[in-house]
Amino acid sequence: MAPAQWRGLGPLVLGARLRCYYITVARFYVQNFGCRATQADGAAIERQFEERGLERASAAGEAEIVVLNTCTVTAAADQDARAAIRRVHRENPLARIVVTGCYAQRSPEELVTLPGVTEVIGNSHKHQLAEIAVPPRFGPGFGAVVEPFRAAEAPVPGGSSDGAFLPLSILTTENRELRTENQIHVSDIFAHTELLAAPVFDAANERTRPNLKVQDGCDNRCSFCVIPYVRGQSRSLKLEDVLGEANDLVEAGYRELVISGINLGRWGRDLSVESHQSSVVSELGAKADAQPTDDLRLTTLIRAILDRTALEKLRLSSVEPMDWSDELISLVAKSPRIAKHAHVPMQSGSDAVLRRMHRRYRPWHYREKIAKIRAAMPTAAIGADVMVGFPGETDAEFEETRRAVEDLPLTYLHVFTYSARPGTPAAHMPKHVPAPEARERNRVLRELAATKKRGFMRSFVGTTMQAITLRAGGRDAPVRNECGQGEVTEALTDNYLKLHLEGRHQPNRWVHARVLRVEDEALVGVAVTQARATPSANC
Repeated sequence: MAPAQWRGLGPLVLGARLRCYYITVARFYVQNFGCRATQADGAAIERQFEERGLERASAAGEAEIVVLNTCTVTAAADQDARAAIRRVHRENPLARIVVTGCYAQRSPEELVTLPGVTEVIGNSHKHQLAEIAVPPRFGPGFGAVVEPFRAAEAPVPGGSSDGAFLPLSILTTENRELRTENQIHVSDIFAHTELLAAPVFDAANERTRPNLKVQDGCDNRCSFCVIPYVRGQSRSLKLEDVLGEANDLVEAGYRELVISGINLGRWGRDLSVESHQSSVVSELGAKADAQPTDDLRLTTLIRAILDRTALEKLRLSSVEPMDWSDELISLVAKSPRIAKHAHVPMQSGSDAVLRRMHRRYRPWHYREKIAKIRAAMPTAAIGADVMVGFPGETDAEFEETRRAVEDLPLTYLHVFTYSARPGTPAAHMPKHVPAPEARERNRVLRELAATKKRGFMRSFVGTTMQAITLRAGGRDAPVRNECGQGEVTEALTDNYLKLHLEGRHQPNRWVHARVLRVEDEALVGVAVTQARATPSANC
């Protein structure tokens, strides 16, 4: 009987139920918010619990331990996390609610006051989460819990009087550690070098496209961004560990792997001291087309994956403009085993706004990179992140961004409305853009991006494209009549376009499809190597 069903039981009956409840194998549930990096952390947390003998529950209401792995990139992300905590406590009042992630690192004292929260574990302690969160009463085999932190004698210097926000200066103070009776586990994130690694599987496409986080943290200091303060300095998963994970995935039958990070282009910069100890790097350095290996680079990692694994397709997630070197562009363009897809954050097309954002490139640098990518890969998907409503953004500055989006060969856009993050320099800048005006700018860019994407998709009608099958009869895939005629299988093209492939096809298969038309924001095509099904007489 699930905990939510125990309401109204008398104290003796409830006590007996609880004793039975914690003698059995405990179940956990991890809910992730935000970016791919957060999802990757969630996968690593699940691995921690499974290694300690706990079972994964199918829903938060069925779990004894519920982990909420939070994001804090916007105020809306914070609000979503708080709402989820209240919902879990309402539906499963006996569950231990553990809050972790970026919001937990930024403002633990705010979260620990919410009903049902038993531990707040920041990114600084995420690698110990299962050890901290599993209490001894779960029985032998689950390991000992970390000694609970004791309440601090004095208030935290610089903290807000109501406990609603912890300044970033406190989070980065050397050797700072919060201790409360409610078990807050947060310390200086910049003192930690642990990097969690476990592949993420999209629930809808679980057998096709795992995502592996190979880098965490960020050494940039964009004025609007709180992420460096809650994820720490840039650090990389060791090359041998990446290859181990990739080979395990290939052996398990996966055909495409996405590598990601908070600042993926910085992979390896912190591993330069170890580069001379790696036989893999030494062998790569001996190749004629490889760069010197005094320092590790993202290209080193990509070459190693291509050389040391049988992976059929590698896809890169977001890479900052300044990290799209000529070598990287050439490598992605020339290898048929790398997806023709470049996501290059822009944020703004205005030089003045980029300077206020503390971005490390100018608009002409960005245009130059995009032009090189398009010249090397004429059919590649090229996406960008763009922010509207940054403090002080004038109509003229927004028009510079709109014109840049219109002129550049971008094929899709992620548009964000600026959200002030406490403690960041931008939060204290004057002339914040009124919300209605920022929303209107967001709408303008989204409509422009949709028009550009449709034009890009239509350019492939009549051509043959490579795609990987995801699932038959997906939620966006229509079935046109009761006989099943017109049933389609969702697929994803090499250049990141959704494809509705006519007929039912097994997932995780590469196909060559002839594109017939564009319909419902997706390509519609037919496999060129497979005959089309003949409809029955009744159809």
